[in-house]
Amino acid sequence: MDGGQTASRVALVTGSNKGIGFEIVRRICKEFDGIVYLTDIDEKLVKEAVQKLKSEGLNPSFHQLDITNEQSIQALKQHLQDKHGGLDVLVNNAAFGLKPELRDGVPYAIQAEKSVGVNFTGTLAVSKALLPIIRPHGRVVNMSSQSSNKAIRNCSAELQARFRDRSMEIEELEMLMNKYIDMARVGKHKEHGYPNSAYAMSKIGVTSLTFIQAREMEEDPREDILVNCCCPGWCKTDSAGWENPPRTAAEGADTPVFLALLPPNTKESQGLMYHDRQPIPF
Repeated sequence: MDGGQTASRVALVTGSNKGIGFEIVRRICKEFDGIVYLTDIDEKLVKEAVQKLKSEGLNPSFHQLDITNEQSIQALKQHLQDKHGGLDVLVNNAAFGLKPELRDGVPYAIQAEKSVGVNFTGTLAVSKALLPIIRPHGRVVNMSSQSSNKAIRNCSAELQARFRDRSMEIEELEMLMNKYIDMARVGKHKEHGYPNSAYAMSKIGVTSLTFIQAREMEEDPREDILVNCCCPGWCKTDSAGWENPPRTAAEGADTPVFLALLPPNTKESQGLMYHDRQPIPF
């Protein structure tokens, strides 16, 4: 380790200046023995969120991150390598979701492009950059949604089988997600076997990606790196609304924090989808 690097363990949460991501950072700051990064696209809002946590006696670090911008992702990776030599916990929380009352006013093709572009493609881009610098006993948590579990049942039998195929390669998954966007642009996604919810479709991609990443980590020489995904539940947030969801963002943070802090050699927890700390079928 060179003189500029710390020996501490490092955790990072994407999309964490508010909502569930902010609550994940708050909890990890309290329960994780190491450095915790709060990241988001707007550096001003990131700094404000950090100050709020510091006023509570917590001490998060911060870095700007736009998960749809490769330059931003690479700048973060370089910072983590230079300052810490790697990463130990990655929570892929950053996401896009339209409030239900706004969906009817946004063309479906735009919903598909934005949802998949942020929730799937952005998560994949961050993962491609940061998974190679995850250290042994690292933990990766991808934020999915039970909406994907429902939406996959509205896919054709062929697509259901492909999205559940744990031997699939990432390139094939990318091709399936890109085809969905292409078909959505011309209004033919349903006749090609895809569901009609852009958000849920993007989260099908996240869940399938988790299966692939977990398999790759099983084959990786680094020891005990676990990759799981979870549904935080329907929580009061800017995107979900504040009246109808029954859960608070703090309650939604519980399962992702549980997965992020799984103790060493928790071998049974690999490549699974969780809700309320329990594995659920996809």
